[in-house]
Amino acid sequence: MARRVRKAVFPVGGMGTRFLPATKAMPKEMLPVVDKPLIQYAVEEAAAAGIEHFIFVTGRGKNAIEDHFDHALDLERTLAERGRTDLLETVTAWMPKSGKVSYTRQQEPLGLGHAVWCARDLVEDEPFAVLLPDDLILSPTPCLKQMTAVHTEVGGHVVAISDIPRDQTRRYGILDVETDNGRVAKARGLVEKPAPEVAPSTLSIIGRYILHPAIFEHLDRMEKGAGDEIQLTDAISRTIGMVPFHGLRFDGIRYDCGDKVGWLEANIAFALARDDMGDAVREALRRFTL
Repeated sequence: MARRVRKAVFPVGGMGTRFLPATKAMPKEMLPVVDKPLIQYAVEEAAAAGIEHFIFVTGRGKNAIEDHFDHALDLERTLAERGRTDLLETVTAWMPKSGKVSYTRQQEPLGLGHAVWCARDLVEDEPFAVLLPDDLILSPTPCLKQMTAVHTEVGGHVVAISDIPRDQTRRYGILDVETDNGRVAKARGLVEKPAPEVAPSTLSIIGRYILHPAIFEHLDRMEKGAGDEIQLTDAISRTIGMVPFHGLRFDGIRYDCGDKVGWLEANIAFALARDDMGDAVREALRRFTL
């Protein structure tokens, strides 16, 4: 049985240029979906999967993320004095406990692999999760919880995968599949952003990973790949054969919140799923379809 996954890395150092000017002074990870920022959804997903240590790889201008995961004493005091225990719970109930959150800086934008490498001393020698907040997943069971269940059985690396149209393979890391039972695919290789005509499959990795610490040996080499960046998928590829590698077709719908339309779709989908506002949102949407 594989070791339990206790730590999660959140690479949040990007500039969010696709959402300018909204992200000029606000981290893109703080963009709200309904009434919660993207980064909070990711942390709540990790906590639901049993994560105990939350590691943020930040950059300049990301102080709002640190503040969000800290107590706002004046606000909390005011809410308590006014008897607004419902709102007080809304701003505190989900917060990780003291000592469970760590921050480290990615001082140069050298790619996702480099961002994960920056967390190496905090991860140490144990399996860990990586969650990209831009990928927001609406599912009955949190995506990472589904993945940890599979990881317990197979160990090694486990990534969340999705079938995509072949003409989109240039946008993703694509699995070279050895066996596939329709839910879990065992991979013998991985290709970063291949052209459609040479892509080994149409199974793409999305922003959820469980990784074996052996990956740091390869990230240490600082070898650049696609886009002249240090690619996480390249390091995963170099461990295949030494470390088992599986992809999970998760149960749920993924919304690409790094894209404006995807972010709008996520707001609608998550609002419709809410008992307190779903009916009102449906009525509002009907006015746009008349």
